[in-house]
Amino acid sequence: MNIPFTSAEFYGVFSAYNTAVWPMQWPLLALGLLASVLLTLHRSKYAGVGISAILTFLWVWQALAYHLVFFTAINPIAYVFAAVFMAGAAVFFWQGVVRRKLTFKNTSGWRMRAGWGLLIFAWFIYPAWTYLAGHRYPAFPTFGLPCPTTLFTIGLLALLVKPHPRSAVVVPVLWCFVGSQAAFVFDVQADLGLIVAGVVGIALQIRSAPAATRFAVSGEPPTPEDRNATDTGKRAAKRVTRDAKGSSA
Repeated sequence: MNIPFTSAEFYGVFSAYNTAVWPMQWPLLALGLLASVLLTLHRSKYAGVGISAILTFLWVWQALAYHLVFFTAINPIAYVFAAVFMAGAAVFFWQGVVRRKLTFKNTSGWRMRAGWGLLIFAWFIYPAWTYLAGHRYPAFPTFGLPCPTTLFTIGLLALLVKPHPRSAVVVPVLWCFVGSQAAFVFDVQADLGLIVAGVVGIALQIRSAPAATRFAVSGEPPTPEDRNATDTGKRAAKRVTRDAKGSSA
């Protein structure tokens, strides 16, 4: 693979970014922690909107404040990265803030374990691992930069209530397989977590497919969660039909 910049230039971008945006790292981390608080307020109709708005801001920030302003200085492909991240932000805004199709909930099973595992990894394990690997601030991938923020994002997406738009997972999963290269090329060992996050994201895509489609492809029977989602959808459809008849009467 022909990478158009050196390891020193790569870490130099981190250093330039962190120095320029300080102390914005703390508000960015506070937004991430606020999203976790909103997870406990899933009964509120505004919790999903709030989490989606936070994700929108974080992905716009990565697109503009990192890729466009700093990473393009050493990598012309960063212009493409900025556009893709803006597309990801647009999905979060459209599906979660405008259409309110992204609902987050602390559930049970593998989704909860994967989701909270990735959130804890992004907040605590990632910076600790990076520090122990010998990297020092400001040449350090802080929260708000693509790799730790992608880990955080997929952690949240693992806690989505089905059915949900599959488009929300696409850009974060794509970055998992781009960003994880830093673990091998630039010795950012904590970015190995992106491989796990990518697998979780792909599983989310498969599991968020309609139950009938999954059964037709893999023979997997509907889960209780699928049946609950189907029943909820049927009840909502009946209410819409009933309301429409009432309004026309």
